[in-house]
Amino acid sequence: MRLLTHLLLRRLLGLSPQQVPGALTKSTDPILTPEWSSWRQSCSVRPGLVTATDMVSYWQKVFEANGIPEARESSEYIVSFVLGAKTFQSLNYKSLHTPLTAVQQEQIQQLSKKRLERMPVQYVLGEWDFQDLTLKMRPPVFIPRPETESLVIAVDKEKAAVDLTWENAHRLQLQDRIQILHHDVSYGSAKQLLLWGPIDFIVSNPPYVFHEDMAALDTEILCYEDLDALDGGDDGMRVIKTILALAPSLLKDSGSVFLEVDPRHPDMVANWLQAHPNLLLVLRAVHKDFCGKPRFLHIQYQHR
Repeated sequence: MRLLTHLLLRRLLGLSPQQVPGALTKSTDPILTPEWSSWRQSCSVRPGLVTATDMVSYWQKVFEANGIPEARESSEYIVSFVLGAKTFQSLNYKSLHTPLTAVQQEQIQQLSKKRLERMPVQYVLGEWDFQDLTLKMRPPVFIPRPETESLVIAVDKEKAAVDLTWENAHRLQLQDRIQILHHDVSYGSAKQLLLWGPIDFIVSNPPYVFHEDMAALDTEILCYEDLDALDGGDDGMRVIKTILALAPSLLKDSGSVFLEVDPRHPDMVANWLQAHPNLLLVLRAVHKDFCGKPRFLHIQYQHR
């Protein structure tokens, strides 16, 4: 498959035939990237040729040709990251039009190759903004997404998630304000958690994907994120039921559980709670995400 021809690169970057980076040619490898040595050499002869804007346009084309989602945004994030900015839009005129160094070009190439492997851009960059914080990111730990942000991660069964949370807490000097437990609520009892209770509320983003839907997840998720933290079993409620069963022994009277769920779950959870009146849990509210889907539940413990 030929993704970008010499002619396209000449039009895109304004290069003469002698200054075109190595063409993308057929290969047994589905991920194809250009050769950069000739481009760097040509840039040393004609400085000022390759700018941040050129690179964003070029890699957008490569990403699009490879079927990478959000091709423009991915290219902008990578280029702006190498230039020390949060977003491409925050770069000033000088940064946009100053020639990129050979080192910067190489950095952009290496990061872009990772994105071509469908690595999420958050993992490619190694960090991501979460509300007003900048957190380190490493697979397979979940990526904070704008429609599902929450304030604190307190319990996780995966050591990788616990370690990265501690690293971010220390980096942000929040280690004295958060308790992070390496604990599996799916199989353990509430005994370890009771040491910190009774508590006011539980916030959880549990595995809730229906098992039959796992294969349809985006490649970025299937290849890099922790699938065990996504698969909620046949009905998506395997861990949800465990959390709700534990909640009465953990919560104060009138304490609450806040859950992120699949849009099909609100009715299912309501029916399950009605079938388990001994838990004394009441579904108080269902909230929609930024896409208008019912995905957040407020459940309250009402002790008689």
